[in-house]
Amino acid sequence: MIAPTFALAIALPVLAATSSVLVNPVAAQAGDLKGVVELFTSQGCSSCPPADAELARLADEDDVLALSYHVNYWNYLGWSDTLSSTASTDRQYGYARSLRRKNVYTPQAVINGADHVNGADGSAISKVLKKLSAIGAGMTVDVKVDMTADGINITVGPGEGKADIVAIYYDEANVVEIKRGENSGKTMTYRHSVRDMETVGMWDGETVNLKLPATVISAHPGRKCAILLQVVGPDGSPGRILGAARI
Repeated sequence: MIAPTFALAIALPVLAATSSVLVNPVAAQAGDLKGVVELFTSQGCSSCPPADAELARLADEDDVLALSYHVNYWNYLGWSDTLSSTASTDRQYGYARSLRRKNVYTPQAVINGADHVNGADGSAISKVLKKLSAIGAGMTVDVKVDMTADGINITVGPGEGKADIVAIYYDEANVVEIKRGENSGKTMTYRHSVRDMETVGMWDGETVNLKLPATVISAHPGRKCAILLQVVGPDGSPGRILGAARI
């Protein structure tokens, strides 16, 4: 589905961390990711369920960070997506500017912030991941994360360029009964739906060691966290993802 053509400014909101206690420290999975796949989807899009299923498959892969962003521009069709947000829509329109596209669509899979395909086409996603890796546009900067009771230690290795260090907070799974709209009557399980994001640091090509307080995670109870090292354009549009790690 091609989205309505209207302009939106990209926003990566910086969120305040307010909770005080972190329990069950967890080690990060880092250094072995071959790519990041970001699916832009909607509960009100009849073309999206196959892409949601493909994203769910990727979410169980150890070497791919799969994230789902629910956009809100289809909400007028009769069902308001319960996971949608303006921030997700803004991010997709930001990618459209970065990728020099005139419009956006669902389901769209953006790979490593550098290319896109139909999110339901698992074969195409795999081919793009391999292509980007072959041309040096894969995960080229090492990102490692360790989480303890005291906080989060992020290490970004050396490389070229400048990028933001972005924390992404997402749900493991959401079960939604859709009662109206194009997918009326379906009960869907959505994986890795992004609910919040914040820029937590900057990188200029030199090794960065960043320590965040435990409250950064405890402010998002029950959610998982990933760290992206992402180039951001002068207008704030998200660009290529240089590295990533999951907590």
